[in-house]
Amino acid sequence: MYEKTFPNKRFKHTINFLKKHVSNKNAILDLGVENPFTEIMNNHGYTVENTKGEDLDIDTSSILNSKAEITTAFEIFEHLLSPFTVLKSLKSDKLVASVPLKLWFSKAYRSKTDMLDRHYHEFEDWQFDWLLEKAGWKIIDRKKWTNPTKKIGIRPILRWFTPRYYIVYAERF
Repeated sequence: MYEKTFPNKRFKHTINFLKKHVSNKNAILDLGVENPFTEIMNNHGYTVENTKGEDLDIDTSSILNSKAEITTAFEIFEHLLSPFTVLKSLKSDKLVASVPLKLWFSKAYRSKTDMLDRHYHEFEDWQFDWLLEKAGWKIIDRKKWTNPTKKIGIRPILRWFTPRYYIVYAERF
């Protein structure tokens, strides 16, 4: 169902990458509140526990109390002031995480209606790799993809060939 609806490309790439690296027999802690992708993971047989919407920069109790074997973090680290602290506090030894990439032709995302919905970080791939490595993670696999739109203009054209999303599978070393 979601493979044919917005944001189909991101969800399709994300679930395929997750299935490549994570058995649905493993319990997952997904950083962030329940969302449409939580339902997709559940529909693919994954057992998913989400954090509760607490500010993970301040309160990591959901992370510390989780018994999940795998942690997923899909487009959440860019919202944190200190993703390093969260990455260090994870109890699992395996991580699948994605971030939107910084686009040289577009400003960082900031919602005009939700004061909490903003990106403190928009990473280049090497920056996210460095953050993970510094926090004790070894990247095993990675993938990027574009996010084209059907709008007209220079920026929409650039989105056809400039990668927007970056996903990694990492293990703690």
